[in-house]
Amino acid sequence: MLTSEAGYMADWGSRVEDQPASFADNRPHLVSPKEAVAAAREVGASRIVAMDQHGIDVQVLSYSSPLQMVPASQAVELARAANDRLAASVYANPMRFAAFAALPWQEPGAAAAELERTVTQMGMVGTLLLGRPGQTFLDDSRYEPVLAKLSELKVPIYLHPGFPLSQVREPYYSGLGKEVSARLSMFGWGWHNEAGIQVIRMILSGRFEQYPDLQVISGHWGEMVPFYLQRMDDTIPQEATRLSRSITETYTAHVYVTPSGMLNLPHFEFIHKVLGADRILYSVDYPYLTLTGSRQFLESLPISQADKEKIAHGNAEALLGL
Repeated sequence: MLTSEAGYMADWGSRVEDQPASFADNRPHLVSPKEAVAAAREVGASRIVAMDQHGIDVQVLSYSSPLQMVPASQAVELARAANDRLAASVYANPMRFAAFAALPWQEPGAAAAELERTVTQMGMVGTLLLGRPGQTFLDDSRYEPVLAKLSELKVPIYLHPGFPLSQVREPYYSGLGKEVSARLSMFGWGWHNEAGIQVIRMILSGRFEQYPDLQVISGHWGEMVPFYLQRMDDTIPQEATRLSRSITETYTAHVYVTPSGMLNLPHFEFIHKVLGADRILYSVDYPYLTLTGSRQFLESLPISQADKEKIAHGNAEALLGL
């Protein structure tokens, strides 16, 4: 399924190898696919050593393979097995790790049940969705059982980027050479745009009014959306949306953003001004990015100590129950 949906992923690294050590600046950089996969599989001593080296106390673990791409007949059983294995890693180091559950989105009722099992019985702190849950976005009515369960349990969903729809990818990102097209369609632009659209659709569909305790985490400084909140308020007013709040008001009440390793001061300053410290969760996109400079960036931010503590751990502790 991954080959049919995103065979172009293999084009990443086909001509250019990512070499983080070649950068002189002190911030995270993309690593090669081979290195990232090897690091992702290690959830024990080596990972904790890397965390200690960079001043990271706790990581929230998740899978970076989209479970919704496996055959539907296998999804429920595979999700349970994957979550059992993930839970074992947390149980082995409960002071250093927490986890987001993987869900069988092919069967929304079963996905809601698996969410309840992992949260209430295994102590997981929410779920992570890589891209679309299927051929439509999360606002589709068929996924309401999962949204209702998230709201009921008061745990968040991390809307991580995933592969763009093939109908979008071909006209938007193809034809630039395999290496460039692959990178542009994924982490260069495409999957950030797609993840942002998913959040916008959640707002405009009224899902946050329908499920008032639903909270979303959006990476990479909000996947472009915060930079267009005022624009959307101006051009899609409440008279058009028929919602009880503006797009910005809904966003700031239901969405947390993380840098996902994009440790650039101008990005941070904009997000801090628009959303405030209460809506920022600190994160680095490990193991796909290095941890270089992650602690130093946070400590050097031109904000109050109180805001630093909220971003570093306070917001995550409150949202995730850590």
